[in-house]
Amino acid sequence: MSWLRRRPKLPASLRPALGPEERVLAWAPVSSPDGALVATNQGLWLPDGKKLGWHEIHKAAWSGRELRITPAEVAEVRDEYAVLIDGPAVSYLLLEPGELPDQVRTRVTRSVAYTSHHPLNTGGVRVVGRRVPGHDGLSWAVRYDSGTPVQLPAVVELTGELVSAAQGATSPRD
Repeated sequence: MSWLRRRPKLPASLRPALGPEERVLAWAPVSSPDGALVATNQGLWLPDGKKLGWHEIHKAAWSGRELRITPAEVAEVRDEYAVLIDGPAVSYLLLEPGELPDQVRTRVTRSVAYTSHHPLNTGGVRVVGRRVPGHDGLSWAVRYDSGTPVQLPAVVELTGELVSAAQGATSPRD
């Protein structure tokens, strides 16, 4: 009987400037006046008008009332991959969350095609291949554990080898 409890349509005043291939999947008003979080097939629109692609969200946590989003920020671009760090987390109180938290969790999880963690002598590194809407292949990135000497030449070289191995493991065979 869920069809009897249809979610109200997103008001035009809250609708972000969607791209030509973009469609709204879910939305929820936020506690601030005249704001909404809007999930589309391409990403999450924040109340301030900024959009995070699903591949740009490092963490999303739902407490039952609050959605906390931690975006990934590029700290460095190397030959075959980017080095990511956590951006500033943002939290939104959702009194009527509807399908939004589930869509966020599903879409962020679905964007991850490959992930593996590798301990190093000091610290460790996670190699991640993510799907990016509208792009062929995977976007590759690494996230270092706290305390890892990320600029040490041996760590940079080993990281490159780990990313290359992951790319080889996920490439289609001819």
